[in-house]
Parts: sequence; C-alpha cells; structure tokens
Amino acid sequence: MSEFQDFLKRRFAYVAIGEFKPGRFDEACSLYEEAVSTYGQGFEGTFLLQEPGTDRGISIIFWDSPADMEANRSKEHEAILKKMKPLFAKPPEVTFYEVVCDVQPLQRGVGSGEQVGR
Repeated sequence: MSEFQDFLKRRFAYVAIGEFKPGRFDEACSLYEEAVSTYGQGFEGTFLLQEPGTDRGISIIFWDSPADMEANRSKEHEAILKKMKPLFAKPPEVTFYEVVCDVQPLQRGVGSGEQVGR
C-alpha cells in the first residue's frame, strides 16, 4: 500500500518571477546557484529561466513539501539571499504551487502524460 501512497504523493513548486537591474542577471545567477546548493532534505531540483535578451527571469524550485522548504531556510541561505536582494529591479512575485501534472519523455522519445494523484 505504501507504494500506492508514494505514487499519489505530490511535489510542490516555489515560483519566483522577477527582473534584475540591467546587466546583473549573471551575478544573480551565481548567487542563485550558491543559495540552492545549501538545500538538503526534500529538495527535488530547480530551474532558473531567463527571458532572452533581458534581465527578467523565473525561478522554479521543487520540494517534497512546504515544510521541507521552510526547513531549508538556514542562516547561510538567508545571507546569500540578502546579497541578491539589491540586484532586483523590484521585489519578485512569489507563489507556491502544487504539481498536479508531471510529463516526462519515455526512453524511446515519446512522451506520456501523467496526472499526479488525480
């Protein structure tokens, strides 16, 4: 039964949409990588997306649970975020989502859709 429960378990995504001051995206990207390297238990991966030719981007960080995300807020992590804060043109828009669909390609290159826990 626990395998079935694991199948129904949903991940969560912390999403931040923001814009950095002109020319500061690369510096912010380095700090981002440093910040996420502090994550441990419950961290499932991340994407940092940049709109081509701009300093706008989207961060998506996957977690097993909201509690895991909170548990990973260390003093080291907060210090890195403090260094990143002045690089923003304005504060980012932040939202927390539940992952309800996760589509991964099959080995032979054909994708299959899966609704998680529905």
